[in-house]
Amino acid sequence: MQKIYREIEKEALWEKQITLARNEYLKVAGSVNTNLYYVVEGSLRIFVISEFEEQIIRFGYKENIITALDSYISEKPSDLYIQAIKKTTLKVIGKKKLNQLIESSSELQKEWNKILEQLIYQQLEREIDLLTSSPLERFKRVFKRSPQLFQEIPNKHIASYLRMSPETLSRIKKH
Repeated sequence: MQKIYREIEKEALWEKQITLARNEYLKVAGSVNTNLYYVVEGSLRIFVISEFEEQIIRFGYKENIITALDSYISEKPSDLYIQAIKKTTLKVIGKKKLNQLIESSSELQKEWNKILEQLIYQQLEREIDLLTSSPLERFKRVFKRSPQLFQEIPNKHIASYLRMSPETLSRIKKH
């Protein structure tokens, strides 16, 4: 993402910068959001609400990009929520501007495809983990892949993301 970020900076394409207060929503279920966000500081969570509870799908923190990918791609409403975990500052670029930039260069197109491939791969890897791995194995994989997550995100949210109780996460972390 760094190549694309540098190009957006160079061309001054960020449409605005916004700051969300702790627990403020960037997106709620039923809304359309076709913006891409760069996290300057802070952290957010993407989640859905099932019949019984919230299910965290993804996090974003400093120097990450974040979006409601389903709504971004389809340009239709989605069931996803995006909420600030703590005070968060974001740079915003709309899909149209980003696409114009990406289409202007085969190098940027390749970079964007790599980003999308990584997102798909990460999501598939996570889905397999949730279906086939023990809580300890899920913890180890996420810790190996994203150690910064454990510094940026409260344990209760990490536990939800890993589909385990906060108590189970606490026991695993102790060992």
